Amino acid sequence: MNKVNIVFFDGFCNICDSFVSTLLLIDTKRRLKFASIQGETAKEYLFEDKETVTFYKSTGERYERSDAVLEILALILPFMSCFFIFIKLILPKKIRDFFYNLIAKNRYHFFGKKETCRMPTEEEKSYFLP
Repeated sequence: MNKVNIVFFDGFCNICDSFVSTLLLIDTKRRLKFASIQGETAKEYLFEDKETVTFYKSTGERYERSDAVLEILALILPFMSCFFIFIKLILPKKIRDFFYNLIAKNRYHFFGKKETCRMPTEEEKSYFLP
């Protein structure tokens, strides 16, 4: 497997699209690559159908749901990593994932659904995997 950090996201979800767009803005060192859960890269790395944000770290570790979000942010915002560790200690995974799952379950209802997967701009194409 390649030594790359991959954020897997739902290509049809508007909130996921906003999350990816935000990550593209704040990942100034370009540590992340992106792949939709509907794509070929997801079939290679995830081994099962997922309907959640999944973060495959270059070390081979895989994170899902709230852990994925916190790990992604800690990687691209290292000056705030203590804050993210604090969140993990204060809010147990069960509580974090309860709220994550509540939003994820209703994401299409609250935020809408795209007809097609996100299409990267010319500038973004090198950060997206098939």
